[in-house]
Amino acid sequence: MRDEQFSVAVLDWYDRHGRHDLPWQQGITPYRVWVSEIMLQQTQVSTVLNYFDRFMASLPTVQALAAAPEDEVLHLWTGLGYYTRARNLQKTAKIVVAEYGGEFPRDVEKLVELPGIGLSTAGAIASLSMGLRAPILDGNVKRVLARYTAQEGYPGEPKVAKQLWATAERFTPQDRVNAYTQAMMDMGATLCTRSKPSCLLCPLESGCEAHLLGLETRYPIPKPRKTIPQKSTLMPMLANAQGAILLYRRPSTGLWGGLWSLPELDDLKDIEHLALQHALTLGLQQELPGLTHTFSHFQLAIEPWLVHVEESGHHVAEADWLWYNLATPPRLGLAAPVKKLLKRAAELLNPGESS
Repeated sequence: MRDEQFSVAVLDWYDRHGRHDLPWQQGITPYRVWVSEIMLQQTQVSTVLNYFDRFMASLPTVQALAAAPEDEVLHLWTGLGYYTRARNLQKTAKIVVAEYGGEFPRDVEKLVELPGIGLSTAGAIASLSMGLRAPILDGNVKRVLARYTAQEGYPGEPKVAKQLWATAERFTPQDRVNAYTQAMMDMGATLCTRSKPSCLLCPLESGCEAHLLGLETRYPIPKPRKTIPQKSTLMPMLANAQGAILLYRRPSTGLWGGLWSLPELDDLKDIEHLALQHALTLGLQQELPGLTHTFSHFQLAIEPWLVHVEESGHHVAEADWLWYNLATPPRLGLAAPVKKLLKRAAELLNPGESS
């Protein structure tokens, strides 16, 4: 199959079988495409659908995102994970408003300079919302091209990535680039899937080297496996007389940066120091079932405790700590396991009332 035949086959398939009704395909703007692309990084389309609609209802423009409180942005992102994406989203919005008058630059190189926007995301924004010719290489497209060319080597290696970018550049057409870009993402998501590709339905079947070799699932070459480190922590949920839980805001950088979380302790005895720090008197302490949370680079075993406390009326609350009202929770960014633990606490403290 010649290079031009590749894009013709892809576009013909897209016209008949591609996805045309995704929320970010309606009323297309660079802002909507950008938010959807950031959400879709390391996240399934089915998961993103509700998050995208809720995000757009609250923050419909880049100006609204730039002006929003960080807690509101993180609250809308809670559950999507990889929270650096949300913080970079707001950083970029502020730059676009301050330096570009609220309009995204029509230039891939300038888009890549913005926080959180890599070359593939910049290409998607430029092609999908601006009609500019710009190749992309997200996970779905990478899989299609790696199989089509039987690309050897792990795509995360610079040399292999460079070869795949050259392939993406070669096949990207001059016309209908927006449709071609969406088509390649759709094919990777619906046909050229990771474990059970639907080769018989694929418009590229006749020229796909992996298919001709009968080695479709060998490509892309996977990353060499490493043992995931195990870590553990004790998370006390200090509950006051009103049934509110003490939370603190994590530093803006690092794990769960900027999110509100439960204290993390090495040992149950450390609760006494924590209580002293906040002028609290410890009461009943109840161990709850453990929780394991898996990150991309390690696994965290959480030992949760529900601890009843009494407050001293003389203590002044610190800026990075607050009492989280379980009955009428504030709109805050919460780490996913913390959100689960707070729900458990609500069920125990207010049986029959938690949703």
